Amino acid sequence: MARKNVVFGFLGTQLDYVGKMNRWEKWRPTVSLCQQDDLIVDELVLFHDNRSKPLFETVKKDVAQVSPETSVKSELMNLKNPWDFEEVYGTLYDFFSKQHYDLKGCNYLAHMTTGTHVAQICLFLLTESRKHPGKLIQTSPKRRNEKNRETGSYQIIDLDLSKYDKLATRLVEEQQEAQDFLKSGISTHNAAFNQLIEEIELVSLRSNAPLLLTGPTGAGKSQLASRIYELRQQRSALEGQFVEVNCATLRGDMAMGALFGHKKGAFTGANGDRKGLLREAHKGLLFLDEIGELGLDEQAMLLRAVEEGKWLPVGSDTTVKSSFQLIAGTNKDLRHEVAEGRFREDLLARINLWTFTLPGLAERREDIAPNIDYELKKLRQRTGNSVSFNKEAQEAFLSFAISNNSPWLGNFRDLNAAITRMATFAPRGRIRIEEVQAEIKRLEHAWQRPSKADTPAAQLENHLDARQVEKIDPFDRPQLANVIQVCKESNNLSEAGRKLFVVSRQQRKSTNDGDRLRKYLAKFNLSFSEIV
Repeated sequence: MARKNVVFGFLGTQLDYVGKMNRWEKWRPTVSLCQQDDLIVDELVLFHDNRSKPLFETVKKDVAQVSPETSVKSELMNLKNPWDFEEVYGTLYDFFSKQHYDLKGCNYLAHMTTGTHVAQICLFLLTESRKHPGKLIQTSPKRRNEKNRETGSYQIIDLDLSKYDKLATRLVEEQQEAQDFLKSGISTHNAAFNQLIEEIELVSLRSNAPLLLTGPTGAGKSQLASRIYELRQQRSALEGQFVEVNCATLRGDMAMGALFGHKKGAFTGANGDRKGLLREAHKGLLFLDEIGELGLDEQAMLLRAVEEGKWLPVGSDTTVKSSFQLIAGTNKDLRHEVAEGRFREDLLARINLWTFTLPGLAERREDIAPNIDYELKKLRQRTGNSVSFNKEAQEAFLSFAISNNSPWLGNFRDLNAAITRMATFAPRGRIRIEEVQAEIKRLEHAWQRPSKADTPAAQLENHLDARQVEKIDPFDRPQLANVIQVCKESNNLSEAGRKLFVVSRQQRKSTNDGDRLRKYLAKFNLSFSEIV
C-alpha cells in the first residue's frame, strides 16, 4: 500500500492571490503543488490568519478542482508579527510538537515557497532538527517559453546531505581538512590516534563544554589546545583570544590574582588592579595546563566561574563576568587525586564531559617518521635553514627511534630536542651518521633512571625491617643509608671508616676509624659483615 503524502505550508497571501479574474492563467504555488502529474498530495495543511480565510476558501475550491483526492485543512495562525523570528519559530514549534506522526504510513513534507522569509527559515530549521520529521518541498513556475506554465514544477529536498554525492564529498573533505589541521598537517598512521582526532574535531565544532586533555608530559596537549582554538576561530565560533597558563607555576595569593584578578592592596605584592586570565579569555579559549596542580581554593572558584560565568576577584566586593571555553590539561590521574583529597570531585565532574587521552610517542611508533619530517619543517621555518638527513643517517636514526628499546620518556619534547641538536651540529645542513650516533648516546644517557635499589630508603629496607626503620629518627635515616652505601663499596671495615671519617680524623691524635664505625653500626644492631 502506497504511503500518503502530507504537506504543511503557509497560504501565500501574495503568490496564491491573483484576483477573481483569470486566476487559472497565472502560477500559484499552493495550487501548483497539487497539479503535479507524478505527485499526489493526499492531505494539505495550510497556515493562515483570520484575514486570509476568504483566500483559503478560494484555494481550497481550486485544489478540489485540480486534485479531488486532496484533503485541504485550515490551521489558523494569527501571528502578531510574521517577521518576528522568535514568535514564528515558537508558534511552529508548538504546532509540530503536538502532531501525531504516522511515519510508517505517511511521507511528510514542508512547503518552502510561500510565507515570509522568516517563516521559510523556521520551517527549514524545524525540519533539519527533525521536529518536523520529513523533507522540504519547493515549487517554482516553468520558464516563459514552456507550455502549461501555471502548473510549474517542484523539487523535494532531503536535509540528509549524505544522500547528495557532491555535497557529501565536500563535507568529508572539509572534515578531513579540519582533522589534518588539528594534527598540524602531519600524516599520522596510528589508528587509535586518528580516531581520537576525529572525535576531538567533532566535539570542538559542536560543543562549547569544557574539554579535558590527559596524557604524559610532552604528548602535545598544549599544541592541540592551541589548534582547537584556531580551528574554532576559523569557523567563527570564537571571538576572543587564546589564553594559556601552566597551573604548576601558580602559588599562593598570586595564583588567585593571576586567574581571577585582584584589587590593589588585596595582598602583599598586589600593587595595582589586575584583570585576571579568566577575563582575558572572554569570548575566547582558556587552556589550564596541569590543572591538577591548582590548590583547592582556586579549584572552588574555578568551578563557579565555569558553571556560572562569574566570580569575585581577590579583594573585591563586585562580581565580574566572563564567557569562555575551558580546556584543561593534566598528566595526572585526577580520579586518584580526588581519592587523595587533592582535587575537587565536583570540579572533575564538571570538566570531564569530554575527556581525551593523548598517547605518548612510544605508543605511536608508526608516527615517528612523519613527525621527524615535521620537526625538520618547523626548524626550517624557525631558522630559515634547510636541514636534512643523508640516507645512512636517516635509516640509523629511524631504526633507533622506532625500536622498542627507545622509551621516549619526554615524548615529542625529546624528539624536538634531538632533531634540533643534530641539525645544529650538522655541517652544511646535512645530518650524518656521526651526528646520529652522538645523539643516540645522549638520549640513552638521558633516559637512564636510578634503580630503586640505589635510593637511601631502599638501602635501609635491604638491611632493616619496616618496624626497625620506624624506630629510627627521620633525621638519622639519610646518614645511616649513606654509611651502609659506603660499607658496600669498601673492602673492609677500616677502609669504610677512613672514607666516612676523612675530615674528623685529621683533628684527632690517635684514630681508630674501624672501631668508630663498628660502634656506630652497633647502635642500629648492624655489623659490617651483615651489610657486605
